[in-house]
Amino acid sequence: MPAPILLTGFQPFDGESSNPSWEAVAALDGSRLDGRRVVALQLPVVFGQSLRVLAKALERFRPALALCVGQAGGRSRISLERVAINLQDARIPDNAGRQPLDEPIEARGPAAYFARLPLKACLAALGEAGIPAEISHTAGTYVCNHVFYGLMHALRARRAVRAGFMHIPYSPAQAVRHPGAPSLPVELATAAVRLTVETALARQTDLRLRGGSEC
Repeated sequence: MPAPILLTGFQPFDGESSNPSWEAVAALDGSRLDGRRVVALQLPVVFGQSLRVLAKALERFRPALALCVGQAGGRSRISLERVAINLQDARIPDNAGRQPLDEPIEARGPAAYFARLPLKACLAALGEAGIPAEISHTAGTYVCNHVFYGLMHALRARRAVRAGFMHIPYSPAQAVRHPGAPSLPVELATAAVRLTVETALARQTDLRLRGGSEC
């Protein structure tokens, strides 16, 4: 039996009643991609606890690929995150009321980890499918970055495991409560997750495409 694919999304936070990151990955739970079973897991929007739940899942399922997904309200595109930084600095409290200020995630960890996904190949595949996407160089300093960094730190000795993080915009149901905010249908976000996983499993090396940012 080939190793499974682990997808994670988050519970709602900051007064929202839903979180499209969870809805997007939950739609794939139990399906098969590239002959591998997909396992979807909901993470709490809580510093520390989210990493403990994730660590247990990584140990239990021993996935071939792990993709964590989070909500980035205000962004208009799927964001393929390139780097996780060893910093937690919360503008708002998490769902347990914790609000760390300028703290490392791992006291003895490196300053940053890079995603282990062929990001530019994934970006090209999403573009060909008509899904708006970008490569992002900041996953923030809230629970999303906390989980992204924790994921890569947990897998630091398991180099064969593909792993990374994706941010998705508000869903249309959320955007109606945020006038002017862009949104993306959850079904399109699910398609983006599926295509990103399929591309990452199919390619051992990334495409050589220019795609940096000036600021």
